Amino acid sequence: MAQKPLRLLACGDVEGKFDMLFNRVRTIQKKSGNFDLLLCVGNFFGSIPNAEWEEYKTGIKKAPIQTYVLGANNQETVKYFQDADGCELAENITYLGRKGVFTGSSGLQIVYLSGTESLSEPVPGYSFSPKDVSFLRTMLCSTSQFKGVDILLTSPWPKYVGNFGNSSGEVDTKKCGSALVSSLATVLKPRYHFAALEKTYYERLPYRNHIVLQENAQHATRFIALANVGNPEKKKYLYAFSITPLKLMDAAELVKQPPDVTENPYRKSGKEVSIGKQIPSPEEESACQFFFDINEKQGRKRSSTGRDSKSSSHSKQPRKPPQPPGPCWFCLASPEVEKHLVVNIGTHCYLALAKGGLSDDHVLILPIGHYQSVVELSAEVVEEVEKYKATLRQFFKSRGKRCVLFERNYKSHHLQLQVIPVPLSRCATDDIKDAFITQAQEQQIELLEIPEHSDIKQIAQPGAAYFYVELDTGEKLFHRIKKNFPLQFGREVLASEAILNIPDKSDWRQCQISKEEEETLARRFRKDFEPFDFTLDD
Repeated sequence: MAQKPLRLLACGDVEGKFDMLFNRVRTIQKKSGNFDLLLCVGNFFGSIPNAEWEEYKTGIKKAPIQTYVLGANNQETVKYFQDADGCELAENITYLGRKGVFTGSSGLQIVYLSGTESLSEPVPGYSFSPKDVSFLRTMLCSTSQFKGVDILLTSPWPKYVGNFGNSSGEVDTKKCGSALVSSLATVLKPRYHFAALEKTYYERLPYRNHIVLQENAQHATRFIALANVGNPEKKKYLYAFSITPLKLMDAAELVKQPPDVTENPYRKSGKEVSIGKQIPSPEEESACQFFFDINEKQGRKRSSTGRDSKSSSHSKQPRKPPQPPGPCWFCLASPEVEKHLVVNIGTHCYLALAKGGLSDDHVLILPIGHYQSVVELSAEVVEEVEKYKATLRQFFKSRGKRCVLFERNYKSHHLQLQVIPVPLSRCATDDIKDAFITQAQEQQIELLEIPEHSDIKQIAQPGAAYFYVELDTGEKLFHRIKKNFPLQFGREVLASEAILNIPDKSDWRQCQISKEEEETLARRFRKDFEPFDFTLDD
């Protein structure tokens, strides 16, 4: 027989308004039936003593439900919590303690951490320290069987919880909250995490606890911050939910991902945000190093910002871009580059016509410096790549076309982001997607759809071989290359009868034309693209 889910209530700052809270709980239970537990985070007691508590403490009044509370968050309320290991404060009201794990008879596991963050010694009686967080991590995560906990209770919000999520309102989660709580939530992987203190209600979109396509699927976490009891704005301070203990759940059911799940807010490129500053990426040299001006405006050179060199003065010295280990056909400063194919230059990237393209306007987005793949790009280069992608979508849309982008990071040394336009009259985006998936299945290639909120940098590590497709709707398909991969796969799909119907052009070597013809196509593209060129002067 399946375990019946537990019915729980969670509450924000009570601040001594015990009658208001418990009367509300009675009303809810009368209407919806009894709940098993009430969990209180934030300030349970107010800073000013009141007569209400004495009535509960002496037994004149009684909480209508078994209630568990966290400890003090300020000096004024420390006096109510005499035993650091937890104790009964009144009938049906129990102080959990400074830190620890509460496991119910059902197997439900609740981790609690009382107080606010303190990095100084000695730690005040109303605070927790890095040592307290380390203790919980060691106690719970030391075994290989650890999968996570059911519930995490803290009073402060975790810092950065708003990353990748829905708006947290007036609370700036990059400044507010505790980095120690963030690091604890990262390793404990609670299914529910409750916090308070900010006097507002915030239910964050659920976030995943694994890196897509790199780690086995794990359960999602729901973070809920609750407001204070009786607040005049009537913000939500009581949250009802049902939960089956993790240890009793079917594994497949446990790891089902909600449709609105996001990336983990505490990770950046697979690392915890609390670790500190990220290792800086190689710096880029500006495009003004190049001796030619592809816009041919009276022979005047443009700086990397697109401004005339006459009116531009830079105090900074040019920064050196990443260099290739040997000759490279795509580093813009390299003598190997066929510069007549270059059609636009930005600050960190440039556009070039594809040699042997599938169409006359098949282009490549390439970094000026030497980067092997999208995964290795610095933040500045990523930003400009996205700008080029958006601009090309607008450009092709104006010409009655949609564009498909793909990258093959396999047997290549310099990133080439292929951009192929497909006439709107030829097929719909879903047809293109189906064609990729169908041909992948025929060749036993596992082509997976990347979740909407995923970043490719969180899916593939630098140096990993992969194939990646991006459709005009933003949908993305990804294949991790483990052994062999057909080099012309992307072209073969797009050249197929289902899409462009030019199967004889699936190999670029069969599509080469003379240099004079290439120069003509490049001039035509530059002229057509000029109204959309974001690199030009204002």
